[in-house]
Amino acid sequence: MRVYIPVTLAMLAALVSDQTMHARSGTAFAVTPTLRESYAEGDDDELAEVALREAAMASIRLLAVEGPDPSLPTRRAVLVADVDGVTLRPDLDDAVVRLTGPVAMSDVVAAYVDNADAEAAVAAAMEVIDDADLGDEDAELTVGDAQDHDLAWYATQELPFLIDLL
Repeated sequence: MRVYIPVTLAMLAALVSDQTMHARSGTAFAVTPTLRESYAEGDDDELAEVALREAAMASIRLLAVEGPDPSLPTRRAVLVADVDGVTLRPDLDDAVVRLTGPVAMSDVVAAYVDNADAEAAVAAAMEVIDDADLGDEDAELTVGDAQDHDLAWYATQELPFLIDLL
């Protein structure tokens, strides 16, 4: 199954170094049957975009929990991987899945990472993500500002170079 795994740049660097990683709490996002049912219209590409956006939001949450790494820019990152051993979790959200094992670099199809122009918005979103989850409208707008930035696509073979250039 194709999954979208929220990561931080530190997690991405560790994947490049170790060639394997565990998703935080095994959490990833995918085009699940429940996600399909929740949309009256939408093809696979549109639904994959929904799963990607959910993973990008989860990346903000990871950054907020772990705190910024002073050696790396503050950017959202999402890995796209084809994996086996996925458990659907519609009780958590329409697109949420749990991975049963580690993700190898050979499973990774691509990565999406923010450009430098998103850093300020992502940093601001990290500060208020919990408030946004609780319905604070100003916080939701701040998080929305970060989500408005498009993520750049990187092929798997480009990831070592991306990490070196950060």
